[in-house]
Amino acid sequence: MKRNLSEMTSRQYDLLVIGGGIFGACCAWEAALHGLSVALVEKGDFAQATSSNHFKMIHGGIRYLQHGDLPRVRESSRERTALLRIAPHLAHPLPLLIPTYGHGRKGKELLWAGFRLYDLLTCDRNRGIPDPSRRIPGGDFLSRRAVLDLFPELERSNLTGGAVFHDGQIYNPPRLALAFLLSAVRRGTNIANYFEAEHFITEGDRVIGIEGRDLLNGTRATIRSRMVLNAAGPWAPNLLTKSLKIRLTPELTFSRDVALVVRRQMRSPVALACPTRTRDADALLDRGGRHLLFVPWRNHTLVGVWHGVHPGAPDSFAVSKSEVAGFINEANTAYPGLNLSTDDVSIINAGLILFGHKDQDPNDHSFGKRSILIDHRQTHRIQGLITLVGVRATTARGLAEKAVSMVLARLGKKRSPHSSESVRLAGGEIDNFEDYVKQAQSERPDSLGPKVIRTLIHNYGTEYKRVLAYLNPEEDPVIRGTTTLKAEVVHAVQEEMAVRLSDVIFRRTDLATAGDPGDQAVMACAAITARELGWDEREMQEQLGEVASFLSQRGRSRDFGASSRLPTDLARVS
Repeated sequence: MKRNLSEMTSRQYDLLVIGGGIFGACCAWEAALHGLSVALVEKGDFAQATSSNHFKMIHGGIRYLQHGDLPRVRESSRERTALLRIAPHLAHPLPLLIPTYGHGRKGKELLWAGFRLYDLLTCDRNRGIPDPSRRIPGGDFLSRRAVLDLFPELERSNLTGGAVFHDGQIYNPPRLALAFLLSAVRRGTNIANYFEAEHFITEGDRVIGIEGRDLLNGTRATIRSRMVLNAAGPWAPNLLTKSLKIRLTPELTFSRDVALVVRRQMRSPVALACPTRTRDADALLDRGGRHLLFVPWRNHTLVGVWHGVHPGAPDSFAVSKSEVAGFINEANTAYPGLNLSTDDVSIINAGLILFGHKDQDPNDHSFGKRSILIDHRQTHRIQGLITLVGVRATTARGLAEKAVSMVLARLGKKRSPHSSESVRLAGGEIDNFEDYVKQAQSERPDSLGPKVIRTLIHNYGTEYKRVLAYLNPEEDPVIRGTTTLKAEVVHAVQEEMAVRLSDVIFRRTDLATAGDPGDQAVMACAAITARELGWDEREMQEQLGEVASFLSQRGRSRDFGASSRLPTDLARVS
């Protein structure tokens, strides 16, 4: 992946995608797979916003049974299957337990009926998945004793046992988006981060491209395309309004979704779903409120999700300390077993997603159901422009398939026989994940431990050897106190279009995916990145300040201060 704006501005494309989050990345891959010439621009870094800051779940649609939305159950199950099939290094099944109480709406009987219907509706959920460890089992039920063995702190009064179903979990969300982008690039797509689309270019009633600005050097550029796909997420409506005076009706509402990464580790590999006071207004049959999830993830626990309408600009939302304290109190009420405090919060994940509506009752929410896909030729008599605003990362591939089908129809082109539902992403050519890891560990360099190799394969899949090619045999290969290789930092700059320190720390490597990596790790990464990009002391201080700002926004106040001097011998930094 090489950033080349001069090439991007020198030709006309079949499709220009605006937005480098998971939906834009999937659209670029889908279009490239079907033979279109594609360009993609992103005003920040790839997957910088919600796409790297969500709950890391791949939803199989079981909750939509409560809504009577059977088509969405099928859609979600299909997309979960696709991700487990095409990216087995980044997606895996996750068991979740729902405790059952009594014999009414919170009892086993109702869930038994729901599970049987869900298993029937998703009977093809493992089709085409060769790895048994990536297949989704059917629903099951546990006895009261088995549930208490897993979660002894649960409320015992009237507890009858529990129901277990499986969804999916993403190991590293930004790397999933990068896998889609890398796959697209290898089929000829040109992409650029830090390029802001400011205005659409029009000829008569047709959009023929964009005018924008390179945020790295301030230069302006024009990119032309036969079709433009506006996949800028929460920023998509503003771009339409500012450039074309289009106001979507009804106006889109976005929720600020918040999840906490906490240091307390679940004693069980099974996630726990506990009811809250917030009612799902769309549920035809409510078991007693939406669930708060406690989910094992690596050596941490994910807790969430909290929703709230965000009425302001997309760049303006924040999560206050008092809100976090309130979230912790609610989590402890729902499940006292972790006995959380605000000091346990390692990092805050927050982003904006489409919402339904919020009634005056703060505990009565209607949540976003469907993504928005608009052909502006039909709705606004503007040709050459499509807008896609997605809800959940789970369905990004499927929505991209629909959007690109629109593009192909407008261009008079046919779909290729390939399907993104089955063509594996870059790094995903693995039939059995554990066998592949064991083989790689047996071939590993003496300087790398088995845990480092497993982590590498989770993040890069079959591409991990491209990272190992950047190992320096004359230095300790691992950034001290982490499982991240120094070679990953070099690889991020040389092959993954990382141009800022925050790109490397938050989205190319594991350094800050679960919290503040600490001064030593940040400085080691900064030194390597500075060497690769030719930064001086002043530039490195600016980059460190940006990292500190990002950490502060995510709940970790930092100031690298005087400790952040650029080392004299960059090659020796550990």
